[in-house]
Amino acid sequence: MVRLGLLVNPDAGLGGRLGLKGSDGQAEIARSRGAQDRSGPRMRAMLNHLVEISKDNLDGIQWYLSEGRMGTDWVPSGLSSVEIIHSSSSSTDADDTSRLVRSMVESEIDLLIYAGGDGTTRDVVAALSEYGMPELPIIGVPTGVKMHSGCFASSPKAAAEVLSAWLRGDLLLSSTEVLDLDEDLYREGKWVVRLYAEAITPASPRWMQGSKMRVEASGEEEVIQGLAEHVRETLVREGMMIIWGSGGTLRTIGEILGFELNTLGIDITMGDKIVASDLNEKEILSALESHQGDVTLLLSPMGGQGFLIGRGNLQLSPDVLRVIGVERVLGIVTPAKMLTLRRLRIETGDQEMDEKFSEKKYLKVLQGYRTTRILRVSVD
Repeated sequence: MVRLGLLVNPDAGLGGRLGLKGSDGQAEIARSRGAQDRSGPRMRAMLNHLVEISKDNLDGIQWYLSEGRMGTDWVPSGLSSVEIIHSSSSSTDADDTSRLVRSMVESEIDLLIYAGGDGTTRDVVAALSEYGMPELPIIGVPTGVKMHSGCFASSPKAAAEVLSAWLRGDLLLSSTEVLDLDEDLYREGKWVVRLYAEAITPASPRWMQGSKMRVEASGEEEVIQGLAEHVRETLVREGMMIIWGSGGTLRTIGEILGFELNTLGIDITMGDKIVASDLNEKEILSALESHQGDVTLLLSPMGGQGFLIGRGNLQLSPDVLRVIGVERVLGIVTPAKMLTLRRLRIETGDQEMDEKFSEKKYLKVLQGYRTTRILRVSVD
């Protein structure tokens, strides 16, 4: 009998499409603005895929979970042998996570799979350490706005694949970093990521995302200047809407072009002017609806992980991407970041949209003045 713990942070990811840059302490605000559950549905999607691919391996599993929003609300009918060991209220917090993890430890689970972001990971790992099980394996279903830690699968389906492979005995365990971004400083435009602990997780380069790397390299000023000149010559013109993704590379390019871009949000320029800054999903859709000309979406992938879409830019929802079109996405990658990339990872949260990227197979990226290359698209 394999004992598995299941934990959902129901507030994780609520602020993403609203441009709140995280959900820590923002859940009530997000819900008041119409935010829809993200964490629970993505856990359900993971479980549905697990049932689909591992029907023969699930009979010998005992599941331990919470009743309500942290567990049973998201469990599909195909999951049997469920034991309720905790009950959550309508409002949950880190203490609920700690109590549920304690009950799981007391139930002697073999692995814990959870849905949340980096903050949830910190709470889970801290509780495991407090209750004497710091080496218990964990798998994160990515549902937050930001996921820097290496214990997350690259998508809900990927989490199911990892769990299925682990259940078959096909994966070894490895240690990975638990990182978290200070969201208060993040909202002020400061990027401060700290290493909090290490966690044990199944080792799968194919399905696990790995830790985010902040890539810095000296001597790239001329390259970035060349990238800016290329953008100026080919894109900065009347009638062209440029949607700028987040990140330091794009911010620096924008500064060279005379734009004061928001490092952590989504901005829009037309010609030589910023026309909108730090937009949420609805604001981007409104801007696109009122625009009749050309559109280009500029994005810079995460160093190390390689995510172009799906991490830190949830404002670029499937609806937004459908309007923009896959062919209008242009990646921008400096040489230092290129060294950390093997592929461009896409996780839109929508199967139809993911398939559109997958069908393209490759995306063009700009890596210098009039210098482009293509990178393979990976949709897990």
